[in-house]
Amino acid sequence: MIRVFVQGLTIDSASNSPILILKEMEGERTLPIWIGLLEATAIASELESVSFSRPMTHDLMRNLLEALGRSVSRVEVVDLRDNTFYALIHLLGPEGEISIDSRPSDAIALALRTEAPIYVAEKVLERSGLTVKSTDEDAEEKWKEILESMDPDDFGKYKM
Repeated sequence: MIRVFVQGLTIDSASNSPILILKEMEGERTLPIWIGLLEATAIASELESVSFSRPMTHDLMRNLLEALGRSVSRVEVVDLRDNTFYALIHLLGPEGEISIDSRPSDAIALALRTEAPIYVAEKVLERSGLTVKSTDEDAEEKWKEILESMDPDDFGKYKM
């Protein structure tokens, strides 16, 4: 497993779909995952430290886990099958660790709220990862170039 962080969110100009960008902590590879608008909003609100008067879904999940004496130890994007990404949320509790199947976008929204580490399986990065060598200042421009150079059939290729 390769440790990653949320580099940011961008929009696929061809389909107007949000794209979650994960970047490996020690390296240049990134993983774009096309996600839904609601999931992008959940991730963006946490990245921007936006608070709401009432708990949003992922805040409720965090609160429920805490109330039940569980914590998120890590989340992992573990597979890519039939153009669909698969993730696991690993929970620690009194009886040990359990793993819960999840969409990557939900797992990452929860990881951000619980400050849990995020990992991607090497095989997923090998199949879908991109290498973007750039500084933070020009990363957005590099992503724009990559997305514009892709074939329109590639957009929406990977599902959440």
